[in-house]
Amino acid sequence: MMTTEGGNWRRLTGLRLPLAHDAAALRGAVCARLGVEDADLLGFEVFRRACDARKRREITLVYTIDARLAMDVASEPVPDLTYRFVTRARRPPKLRPVVVGTGPCGIFAALVLAQMGFAPIILERGKQVRERTHDTWGLWRRGVLNPESNVQYGEGGAGTFSDGKLYSQIKDPRHLGRKVLQEFVRAGAPEEILWVAKPHIGTFRLVGMVENMRTQIEALGGEYRFGEKMVGLELQEERVQAVLLESGTRLAANHVVLAIGHSARDTFEMLYGLGVFMEPKSFSVGLRIEHPQSMIDAHRFGDAAGNPILGAADYKLVHHARNGRSVYSFCMCPGGTVVAAASEPGGLVTNGMSQYSRNERNANAGIVVGVSAADYPGGVLAGVAFQRRWEAAAFVAGGESYQAPGQLVGDFLAGRPSVAFGEVLPSYRPGVNLTDLSGCLPDYAIAAIREALPAFDREIPGFARGDAVLTGVETRTSSPLRITRGRDFQSLNVAGLYPAGEGAGYAGGILSAGVDGIKVAEAVGLSLAG
Repeated sequence: MMTTEGGNWRRLTGLRLPLAHDAAALRGAVCARLGVEDADLLGFEVFRRACDARKRREITLVYTIDARLAMDVASEPVPDLTYRFVTRARRPPKLRPVVVGTGPCGIFAALVLAQMGFAPIILERGKQVRERTHDTWGLWRRGVLNPESNVQYGEGGAGTFSDGKLYSQIKDPRHLGRKVLQEFVRAGAPEEILWVAKPHIGTFRLVGMVENMRTQIEALGGEYRFGEKMVGLELQEERVQAVLLESGTRLAANHVVLAIGHSARDTFEMLYGLGVFMEPKSFSVGLRIEHPQSMIDAHRFGDAAGNPILGAADYKLVHHARNGRSVYSFCMCPGGTVVAAASEPGGLVTNGMSQYSRNERNANAGIVVGVSAADYPGGVLAGVAFQRRWEAAAFVAGGESYQAPGQLVGDFLAGRPSVAFGEVLPSYRPGVNLTDLSGCLPDYAIAAIREALPAFDREIPGFARGDAVLTGVETRTSSPLRITRGRDFQSLNVAGLYPAGEGAGYAGGILSAGVDGIKVAEAVGLSLAG
């Protein structure tokens, strides 16, 4: 890959070429747009490549190109995307910063703190990523749940067992997302994530990347402590003094990054008991739906379906139901599987996952309905109780064995239990128990999804096909509360406590969580240096 350091660089945007083109055609298009001879184009790199498939018979690739020229040509300059550290430590502080959690937010908070020279201590209640993967497969293959090592808890966080999507709609004027992607490439991600419009990695690659980033953090002075669960904070005059661990250890600290993830319910309860300011937050609940990936590909790409450049097709759907609820597709996983994502005994949770190849038979997505504090009155922790209620109902409907309750779309729309699968076979393991899903979600959510599926069928013919499979329930779309912070990234009422990422209600996905981790690390670094 070329670098935009030095030389006469110019950026071209919106450069369109047909799907079937070669490198020579792309170079020729760059020269034509700039109005230069081939000899004057010293080189170029693809900054972004997107696909425009609105017309299936005329699919085009849309490029943003950074071109290096031998002469000055009027065009859009290349912006400087270089990440610059806000401060540097002269020496590690006596009280090292503590990062609680090793999901994408915690990893990037720890990495940037380590790169600035602050030698963080990283606490993780779960296990290292490969041991955690073994435990997770124990649930998927044998129906055995380890409450401290599963899809939600352990090195890498919940995003490790997902599609590994690396795009977001957050405002990012400092291009911190670029820093996240560059660090991922350094850790072993394919370089294409820097320029494809919708980059993803997949679970198998994420495992190795997480290990490589741990190695880098440790080489810079960071210290990981696995199997160390935070059970309390020592506060004095509304300031953090220490982190209290389940092992009995008191870890003195006055800068604590709280990157605990959206499912650390016991930690939420502990913080609430200490009086840390929190407030309820909207989230969504629903079901997973599966279709043949070939059906989605044919709808989106037509005759070009199967083209390796296009890969497996995705979709994004929204419907506003008559009862006032919004229904939308969530965490769509092309060529993926539906996975068991429970973290508590007696609860059933689904999620979606894809590998980098995205070559499994089915496409899956959450079809979810927005809920707010008005739907679960009772205080800050009422959203957690709401989630648990429906997870318990799904567990019972699935047979109390971590099998998921399932229903065919045709039966779901008709309001009758399902008894046999059709052409579409579910991917969820340890298995699906066919039943009636109407008791697994609130009535208003079931009604809204029943209205939405035929509407989605008008956008993607076959979406409401009778043998498409629904599994329940999807409840962990985001945190049900926000651990509110101020402009200095600290808790509103506890100095030295830095709520961060999805668990604190400030991110939604791998990329945005990583960006938030960088921002919080910068705030901690400035405080330590100041």
